[in-house]
This record gives sequence, structure tokens and C-alpha cells, in this order.
Amino acid sequence: MAEKQKKIDFLAIGDIVIDAFIKLKDASIVGEPDTPEYKICLPFADKVPYEDVFVVPAVGNASNAAVSAARLGLNSALVSNIGDDLNGKDCLKALQNDQVDTDFIKINQGMKTNYHYVLWYPPERTILIKHEKYNYTLPEVEEPKWVYFSSVSEDAFPFHNTVAEYLEDHPNIKLAFQPGKNEIKLGKEKLEKLYQKSEIFFCNVEEAEKILSSEEGEVRDLLKKMHKLGPRNVVITDGPKGAYGYDGKDVWFINPYPDPKPPYERTGAGDAFASTVVAAIILGKTLPEALAWGGVNSMSVVQDVGAQKGLLSREKLEEYLKNSSDYRARKI
Repeated sequence: MAEKQKKIDFLAIGDIVIDAFIKLKDASIVGEPDTPEYKICLPFADKVPYEDVFVVPAVGNASNAAVSAARLGLNSALVSNIGDDLNGKDCLKALQNDQVDTDFIKINQGMKTNYHYVLWYPPERTILIKHEKYNYTLPEVEEPKWVYFSSVSEDAFPFHNTVAEYLEDHPNIKLAFQPGKNEIKLGKEKLEKLYQKSEIFFCNVEEAEKILSSEEGEVRDLLKKMHKLGPRNVVITDGPKGAYGYDGKDVWFINPYPDPKPPYERTGAGDAFASTVVAAIILGKTLPEALAWGGVNSMSVVQDVGAQKGLLSREKLEEYLKNSSDYRARKI
């Protein structure tokens, strides 16, 4: 076991879930995008037909990242929790099929595996979530090259501090931090140690504004303010507008990789981007090179249902880049 642990390149930590995608046939959208009034509406107290359903096991920010890294050729492992039910077994099987080390996934007796419902009204989605109340602990691991910490239940705190203390005790490990909704809700003060330990940090524009309690402003300013919290490198995505990276000196921008056809379903695009950037850096790429890798994998994911089906192998990803030699990040 110890020998196996020492070989880990990418150790993802975060919740694992099953997503049931319910493709809606008849719904209405009200309000304007990016406002609180933007809502999906269904008839109340009625039978509502749906077009199809797709059940996708072993997803969630950290699980998606672990699969992404494994497909890119890294030795990848996941620290997470599941129940002792059939859904948990399905999650383990799916991860093992993708060559993700599942030795650090805790099976919680008498509990359920997280199960979410995705109301999918192409290409966007609204997710009904419920996190089981697991007892979060960090298993005994040696020294992976990188830890990728992402979303856990809002009841998990102070598990975040446990992870931060582990990183303090193992200063050679580099941290990639991609906070989920619950981490952002906790506030930057409670997660101060994680921000300070981060080699690279990921969020989108709206999340950055929430974390920093900042009014809408220039992405360049958000990058620099986030950098002051401690991360050595900061990446902020801006949806279809592209993504920005900041290494404390230079600001880089990259457009989305051109879609071969309209996006089919957008779940997991951010996870694919962030995890691929980290994997590329582990493989020796610079930040601007890594941003291009992330753009390609993010494009691929939205062409399929779920957060993992479209994740690319390293060979296929590099083929995209070879055929699009002008796709690269530029300094701004």
C-alpha cells in the first residue's frame, strides 16, 4: 500500500455523487440571465412529461478531476465518502474503470451515497442537491505530488482545516483549490489556510466577486485581489467569454476552444478546465500552455451528457492542439 501511495501524482479530495439527468420536454424560462429572477418554471400540481433520463455515477468536482487526470496519464486517486449501497458500488466500479485509485474512499455503513437530480433543459441545467452527513476524515496517505481540493458538504467543516494542516505537515505537496458553493459560503476567513497554501486557485467571475465581497469589476482586479489571499497562481473563468490566469506577474487570457457543434450539456465544463490545467502543469507545461489544455477538454465535455464522458486522453487532447496551432493564451 505504501509503495502504491508514493506513486500518486494527483490526489483529489471532495464529495462524490450520482447525477440523474432528467431531460425536460416542456418548461419555460423567465427573467434575465445572471440575475436572481432567472428561473426555470414547471406547471404546479400537474403531471409533467420528460424526454429522457440519464444516470451518471461517480461525479462531483473532485471525482471529475480525478478521472480527468487519470485519462491524461497521471496516477490519480480520490479521497471521498460513499454509502454501503448499490449506488456506492456503481461509483467505485466507474472510477476503477477509469484507473482511479479508490483505496481512500470511505464506505459508510448504513448510509446512502449522495444522489442529485439534474433538471436539464438544453443546454443548461438546474441541480437538486442533497449531501449525506458523513463523518469527514483524512485517511493515511503518503506524499502525492499534488492535492486537488474541491467541494464537500456544508456540514464537513472543519475538515478543511484538517486538509490544511496535512499540507502544512507535508510542504512538498502542491495544492490546487477549486472551492464549491459550500466553501464560498463559509467565507475566505475560515479557509484562510487553504488560500495561503494554494499553488493554484480556480473560480469563475461570479464566485470571485462573492469570495472577495466585491462589486462587479474588471477581471484583472479580481485576479490580483485573489492573489493577495495567498494563491501563487489564480485562474478565473468567465463562461463563453474565456478564462484568465495570473502568476503574480503576468495576466494571461484564452478564448474558449471553438465548439465543433453547439454544446449538448454544460455540466462539468469548469471541472474539466480546472483539472486539466493542473494536470498539464504536473506534466511540465507552463501556465499559458496549461490554459490551452483546459480549453480543449472543457470544449469536449460539453459535447456529451455528464461531466466525464467527454474527457479526453492526453493523445487526443494534444491532437486537437496540434490541429489548432493558433489556439493559445496571450498576455494582456
